[in-house]
Amino acid sequence: MTTPGSQQSAAPAAVAGERAIIGRISERLPRPSPPLIVGLGDDGAVVKPERGALQVLTTDALVEGVHFDRRYSSLEDIGYRAMAVNVSDLAAMGAAPRLALWSLMLPEWVTAADVDRLADGAGQMAREAGLALAGGNLTRTPGPLVVDVTLLGAVRPRKFLTRSGGRPGDHVYVSGSVGAAAAGLSWLRSRATAAGAEPDDEGLASCVRRYRRPVPRTRLGALLGRTKAARACMDLSDGLADAARQVAAASGTGIVIDAARLPLDPAAAVWFAERGMDALDASVGAGDDYELLFVIPPKGSRRLEGVRRLLRGLPLTRIGELTRATDMVLIRDGRPGLLPSGFSHF
Repeated sequence: MTTPGSQQSAAPAAVAGERAIIGRISERLPRPSPPLIVGLGDDGAVVKPERGALQVLTTDALVEGVHFDRRYSSLEDIGYRAMAVNVSDLAAMGAAPRLALWSLMLPEWVTAADVDRLADGAGQMAREAGLALAGGNLTRTPGPLVVDVTLLGAVRPRKFLTRSGGRPGDHVYVSGSVGAAAAGLSWLRSRATAAGAEPDDEGLASCVRRYRRPVPRTRLGALLGRTKAARACMDLSDGLADAARQVAAASGTGIVIDAARLPLDPAAAVWFAERGMDALDASVGAGDDYELLFVIPPKGSRRLEGVRRLLRGLPLTRIGELTRATDMVLIRDGRPGLLPSGFSHF
């Protein structure tokens, strides 16, 4: 038996109306926090700046067919991911997430229940990150589904991180492992028959989950900034090679990466090798890992060890150093070569 509420949920979102949809979203995302004086329901949000802190803003839009495919990811995954990639940008700046603006561009096929699923995923990530919803926008579109997120974060003066603070001789580190998300997406493209499909192999299943729901390194970023352990930082949204190049270029240096030190995800390496692909190239050139690449001064190991202890298990691997020469180098089998370019949006 179908109830009136279920009929409304199955109808196109436009039938429910903008106010009703906003109400459904607000029920699923965390309630406003004290810095928010005026939130949902007005033409703009009014925020009281956090005393003694700088505000950090970031925004990113996920477009169907470009950044996600509903054949491989559920709507909950897409909502979660849209929030997570922005949280990762704040992490790279050393900032703590505070407030979110969430805008949806909805095609005709989207139902009210579909919006609920998107909001459920976004709400889960928001709660994990300590975010509250400050506002946003809804609109119809004849084109693809677009989920657009803007976040406000906070960081203490002189504690924020940028890409441009590195100096020649600084040591280059990366958190976690690389290549997992690329392997997960590769498996989904070749094997997935439904948005919830996962491989039987647990290592490869973890790669799929890394792609669908990236884990922002918020605590690491905050610690690197707060302790001044790092001079520069960037997340791996577009791959390790891209981050390494951008940090070096912004710092006015070159960079040397030692391939032998790179923490490739073991399951990803096996997946790529079994398909005749170069596991190293596939791992460092692809995006979506959302780990952090950062640089520390040569005498900064004591501060880094303090950060490492507070992280309780997240691997931090030294993979190279910044150089006076502006070359972008990858040393492989003892031979220097050109560092790959990484993922490009255009």
